[in-house]
Amino acid sequence: MGLQDYVAWHDGYGEPGSHLHLRLLVVQSLIAEALDHLAPGPVRVVSICAGQGHDILTVARRQRRADLSGRLVELDPTNAAAARRAIDAAGLDGFEVVEADAGSSDAYAGAVPAELVLACGVFGNISDDDIEATVRFLPALCAPGAWVVWTRHPRDPAIIDALQGWLVDAGFEPRQVVIPADRSFGVGAARLVTTPKPFRPGQHLFTFVR
Repeated sequence: MGLQDYVAWHDGYGEPGSHLHLRLLVVQSLIAEALDHLAPGPVRVVSICAGQGHDILTVARRQRRADLSGRLVELDPTNAAAARRAIDAAGLDGFEVVEADAGSSDAYAGAVPAELVLACGVFGNISDDDIEATVRFLPALCAPGAWVVWTRHPRDPAIIDALQGWLVDAGFEPRQVVIPADRSFGVGAARLVTTPKPFRPGQHLFTFVR
């Protein structure tokens, strides 16, 4: 199976009522909730497979913008360019876009620890084993008490329970999971409640298979 077009994929965000549009609204809501709970002061953000940055950049324009900085990691140059344009248009000078393989821990060197980590549009495109490996690595990207917001299509209902379990095992407290009645998407948030792990470069986390 070939990889899908991750530029055209973003078109769904602009279609009100589409599954992608509704998922984006939920992701933005959980990002806003995380920012409400994080302590006053600077907040560093890392976005894994950030795409065009519609989630964090939209929220950053209206909430705690002076506090926020971070790195968006995106391999596709067209998506990365779109994210950079959005950053420039919004004056979000604290954000950078790095064109790199988000499946390598090297992409996050110098950008961690982060108070908010986004893993949106990732887990539905990698193997279950890679989801588990990535979740177990997340504490190495996190500052104490960091929040993680993630997405995963619940096409296999058991994967959501498994993902929640992996988060708990990695030291996170699940805070919310949103799955609509038609099960068209799944979005969750969790907070790190254990000591972060040391960051290690040179680690392979995942490979896209869709």
